[in-house]
Amino acid sequence: MTEPRASTPRKVFGRLSLPERTYVAEALRTETVGGVLLLAAAVGALLWANIPGLRDSYESVAHFHFGPAALGLDLSVAHWAADGLLAIFFFVAGIELKRELVAGDLRDPKAAALPVVAALCGMAAPALVYTLTSVTGGGSLAGWAVPTATDIAFALAVLAVIGTSLPSALRAFLLTLAVVDDLFAILIIAVFFTDGLDFAALGGAVAGLAVFWLLLRGGVRGWYVYVPLALVIWALMYNSGVHATIAGVAMGLMLRCHRREGEDHSPGERIEHLVRPLSAGLAVPLFALFSAGVAISGGALAKVFTSPETLGVVLGLVVGKALGIFGGTWLTARFTRASLSEDLEWADVFAVASLAGIGFTVSLLIGELAFDGDQAMTGAVKAAVLMGSLIAAVLATVLLKIRNTKYRRLWEEEERDEDADGIPDIYEEDDPAYHLRLADRYERKAAEHRRIAQEKAAARHGLAEVPGGAGDDRDGPA
Repeated sequence: MTEPRASTPRKVFGRLSLPERTYVAEALRTETVGGVLLLAAAVGALLWANIPGLRDSYESVAHFHFGPAALGLDLSVAHWAADGLLAIFFFVAGIELKRELVAGDLRDPKAAALPVVAALCGMAAPALVYTLTSVTGGGSLAGWAVPTATDIAFALAVLAVIGTSLPSALRAFLLTLAVVDDLFAILIIAVFFTDGLDFAALGGAVAGLAVFWLLLRGGVRGWYVYVPLALVIWALMYNSGVHATIAGVAMGLMLRCHRREGEDHSPGERIEHLVRPLSAGLAVPLFALFSAGVAISGGALAKVFTSPETLGVVLGLVVGKALGIFGGTWLTARFTRASLSEDLEWADVFAVASLAGIGFTVSLLIGELAFDGDQAMTGAVKAAVLMGSLIAAVLATVLLKIRNTKYRRLWEEEERDEDADGIPDIYEEDDPAYHLRLADRYERKAAEHRRIAQEKAAARHGLAEVPGGAGDDRDGPA
């Protein structure tokens, strides 16, 4: 009797499917551009808040209030950026999560295990590191969630700056990890930073979300319907006491992200394509501009490494993130049938895990929520987030640069398209038509080179027969 054949072990960081690769490439391209803008906004905020003569104007602008007070929306510019603009960021995060659940890697429980376990370990370890550091130093535990978040845009901006040709599988892992990370960050905000609920406003927000869902299911189209409704839902969610960004994520999750017959793109994919540039290019950089502006001095930087709360944030981002994600990935491979791709080594996984220690957007937001009312501690925690993210970026840069030659070789192999049909050759190697196209292409090239060779030979032969020509040396010197 023939024994059943064992299933093929799944490769960790193996080759992506072509549709997934195309989606990831487009998403990462936008996030990378947004990340560069984010870096510029963060540097601009630090300069604006620290240059003498400009510091006061930064505070004035950030704390300038506007909005309808009767609706409970008389907010500062910084508050509008954190609660309003970041709702757009979380709306895109909701769409990304929905797509991953219905059409991406997370739809397959076996494939989802790796990024989910890695993300969970990558959030639990920083929280544990912060808690141990703070308890040991007698500090506050309020900031335990600050170092748990990864900023994918900032991480990709670092990759763009250092020019690392990271293989698409590692980039996709980083993106999926960040999506799962965002989900748990949203849950943390909803569960731990919600108090004083206004049930009437919350009921109105839920009713608005129900109308939003019914309109989507009814096939109603038109931004003029959904944008005003989204603003009403956001305002009600804000006044309910639940963080207003939850409204963005809820609406993102309601969009249909699977394609029906005859569709090139689902509604969720189309809307994400339209809104992602707004999120990455405007909403997140403006939030960074009005959140990253902290006073930096020798004393303030020294305090980052002496205060238990701020030291816990730095160690959580630099040590906790790297060890948590690396450990979660290793444990998944160790206790399942998954195995590391032959093209990569565990050093590559640790480098990407270190890069995930760049926590910026959501870390700054949680820092503001965790120490709300304590302006001095809020500023110190923001400085710690910046310092921890900088150290993680430098560490990841060094580790990735060491392996950059190999990454470039793998990237060039992924991008090779010898038959010039727009599809990388690695996806067509089992297709006979691909090899026929390539053979035809090489035959045409060979015929062209033979023709050129014959022309050159004929020209050289004719030149040699001309008297006094280059081939005739009878009149040359004796």
